[in-house]
Amino acid sequence: MTGPVNGIVPVMLTPFTADNRIDYEGLSRLIEWYIAGGADALFAVCLSSEMFFLSPQERRELGRFVVETVRGRVQVLVSGHVSEDEAAQKADLRAAADSGADAVVLITNRMDEQAFLPQLDRLVQALPQDIDLGLYECPRPQRRLLTDAELQHCLDMDRFVILKDVSCDLSVVKRRLALARGSRLAISNANAAIAFDAMTAGARGFCGIFANFAPDLYKWLLTQGERHPEVAAQVAPVLAVGSLCEMFGYPALAKRYHQRLGTFGSIHTRALGDDFDLHARCWAVEDVLDNIEASIETARAAVRQLTVAA
Repeated sequence: MTGPVNGIVPVMLTPFTADNRIDYEGLSRLIEWYIAGGADALFAVCLSSEMFFLSPQERRELGRFVVETVRGRVQVLVSGHVSEDEAAQKADLRAAADSGADAVVLITNRMDEQAFLPQLDRLVQALPQDIDLGLYECPRPQRRLLTDAELQHCLDMDRFVILKDVSCDLSVVKRRLALARGSRLAISNANAAIAFDAMTAGARGFCGIFANFAPDLYKWLLTQGERHPEVAAQVAPVLAVGSLCEMFGYPALAKRYHQRLGTFGSIHTRALGDDFDLHARCWAVEDVLDNIEASIETARAAVRQLTVAA
């Protein structure tokens, strides 16, 4: 790649079979669903992919499968940078690079808090010089935001093409946009509550969990929202409120949504434990999903009406 990763970047789910294997047939359908919904890139082997609960071999195979299935139709970012010690982290990142990804994503909370930049430099030096990189302020097991000085260091390296911003703070997003102006680095906000405001401030994309429900509506906000503020004022709140589904057993709820769509068959998740029961833990979950689907369709109808009127 030669430029930033702009656009809608869903954080990919990993479907599993009921007996706990990766469901690659379901994953193929999920990839097609993302692309049909307007995704500009896909972020594989991330937190939503349950990367902390995949074996090293599964992480390698998952990243390569996504790259091979996408076949260059959109950009693919791959992480899986989950290990604790530095030698294993280098192996994680080399495996991601070997997948053929357009960019390899480093996770900020995997590095030493007190010696962040030296470790970052060593990890970058261990990777092929011709591959672009990304940064991910992953909120688990703890959120580790970059300082302005650390971000500037990354900008000066001219290797990074995306920062998945998890500050959830519009003022921070704006400050980072100013720092990154004129560089190859895209600031990709992950918080649905500020998604449209971040877009209008210059964050040319979105990289959050509710892109697993309605990537097309985020794409419309990005490309058409400023031209149609009255409809954007209907669409943006739907996405912001819908994203609260994260509290209802994510990623299991998103998997149930896709099970209802027919994307894949099982809602099995490793991240929530073997004994997790979505319907027992989250009362009225089917009614919640009914309302999420209805609100998404209402927003889509408002967007379609613009086309009819035109």
